[in-house]
Amino acid sequence: MSEEKRMQQIAGVYEEANPYIGQGKWKELSGPVLKGYQKQILDLIKIAYNKIGGHANFKSANDINTNDAKVWVGIDLDSDPDIDAVSVTKQTQFGKKSVGMGHDGTRRTKRKVIDKKITDLKTMGNYVEVSGALFPILKKAGVPIVTDEDTVRSVLKGKGITWNGDGTYSRKIGGKQFTKTMMGKPKV
Repeated sequence: MSEEKRMQQIAGVYEEANPYIGQGKWKELSGPVLKGYQKQILDLIKIAYNKIGGHANFKSANDINTNDAKVWVGIDLDSDPDIDAVSVTKQTQFGKKSVGMGHDGTRRTKRKVIDKKITDLKTMGNYVEVSGALFPILKKAGVPIVTDEDTVRSVLKGKGITWNGDGTYSRKIGGKQFTKTMMGKPKV
């Protein structure tokens, strides 16, 4: 067998094992595929949330699952077999709530996952609780800010929020107190 033929054969097996080779498109991750990428996804989340001490709910590889109606999507933007960025939402009665993201730390992957969030959050039925550095980015991109206290309380019913009077609220997430702003277009 020629060297070229052998390399093509290896590449074919490699592509079957990794559905992200050269794709450049967001793909849903579930079942054994999600399980196979748990550690890698956790690493991407750790990079994305490093400056604020980590993600409140994704602390171990076992937290990377579809419990609590979470939907994971990943994208590969280069020639290696790794997922370079990930976005996670969960379905609620008010639509899809963005609950996390991760990236490999490069400008390209940060931009890709943030652009996905911006596009999603401008669509009816998508929303996020946001704080920190992401808030001004989403605001500048024109993502709607939910300033109506009744809407926020309705969407977060039972979460024990304290309304701060300026469009922000405080609540505990993962045992820690956070000040958040709701953005996007929840269905109410």
